[in-house]
Amino acid sequence: MSYQAEYIWIDGTEPSPLLRSKTRIVADGKEPGIWGFDGSSTNQASGNDSDCVLQPVFSCPDPLRKPGDKLVMCEVLLTDFTPHATNTRAACAAAAEKYADQEPMFGIEQEYTFLEGGRPMGWPANGYPAPQGPYYCGVGGDKMPGRDIVERHTLACMEAGLGIEGTNAEVMMGQWEFQIGVLPPPMVADQLWVARWLLFRIAEDFGVYATLEPKPIMGDWNGAGAHTNFSTKAMREDGGWDAIIAGCEALGKNVEEHVKNYGVGIADRLTGAHETAHWSQFTYGTSDRGASVRIPWAVAKDKKGWLEDRRPNANMDPYVVSGLIVNTICGDAAGDGA
Repeated sequence: MSYQAEYIWIDGTEPSPLLRSKTRIVADGKEPGIWGFDGSSTNQASGNDSDCVLQPVFSCPDPLRKPGDKLVMCEVLLTDFTPHATNTRAACAAAAEKYADQEPMFGIEQEYTFLEGGRPMGWPANGYPAPQGPYYCGVGGDKMPGRDIVERHTLACMEAGLGIEGTNAEVMMGQWEFQIGVLPPPMVADQLWVARWLLFRIAEDFGVYATLEPKPIMGDWNGAGAHTNFSTKAMREDGGWDAIIAGCEALGKNVEEHVKNYGVGIADRLTGAHETAHWSQFTYGTSDRGASVRIPWAVAKDKKGWLEDRRPNANMDPYVVSGLIVNTICGDAAGDGA
């Protein structure tokens, strides 16, 4: 019997790209192959030369349809099979291959906000909810809107076989987080994009929109980030502390390029308040949630492990961020410069 394959790709919308998808019926026993789409409708081509190519790069079971159906993450190619200008995966894969000997690994903490009627879910129609404080990892029906969507999304990610590590409510009412990892690039980004697609698709069924906007509500409210945890083989091994500090120092040499590529609207979120460092500054420290890069206490205790770059926005492109971190830290370790 044939099955449904949902082809997912990233479009060319600016300043922040959107996810697109469409369904293909595939014969039983066949793998999802190369397909195409109208790039003139996704900000990726002109009408007189509109064909774009979908190249599958990752597939998994589709937890929203019948057994045997698949989700298929694709990269976008031109018809000569070279990467499209909007294809950020190709550069990430090249960085991962170049520094494969250092075994880079990532875990990404994806924050997001549920919107209902144009306002964060659970917020009053006029005015504001009680100040931040009880919402982070909170329990209680009057302050934890969206849990039913979160539970369904978590189960869907598990059934799809994604590397989801956990979920929690975040600091602002209506804001939540899930974590994907620990995985190498570009796989961590492949899976994060699929997990995002599942979140958006499941939220549809509840009449809710899940936004990755980094500062959905201006003022004295937390923004939404995508804290990016990173390690190399040297960092994870005994005596890895020196490699961790070297990684922090490498990130400090390349601040402008990272901030520029860590998501649109980063200056609105990285204000120096609400558990962030200012976007124009760079600091690192143990257990410091106000630093650009945090070294977890357990890592400092064991003198090995990983570092957490707290600057990326919720709306960042994980292909761009993971590729940039690999090039900066692994390149510095290899003597290639930061």
